Amino acid sequence: MSKIGVEDSLTNIQEALREKGFDVVEIKQEADAKNLDCCVVTGLESNVMGISDTSLKASIIEANGLTADQVCREVENKLNAIQ
Repeated sequence: MSKIGVEDSLTNIQEALREKGFDVVEIKQEADAKNLDCCVVTGLESNVMGISDTSLKASIIEANGLTADQVCREVENKLNAIQ
């Protein structure tokens, strides 16, 4: 089962992903994002400097402006592309 990290403020997305059968964990800080298959973030803390030396291997989905259903589809697409 894929493990999906979702920012703690995105409770509607957490619920929608759980309904689809994903193992969902809350991300409150970067350390929470280790060993995840995908991360869903608000995008409010985007990297404005363009520095991309992150140690995360998970796909990142920015939920800003998307519905819970759209985010679920994005997660499924990212996971299918990895497999």
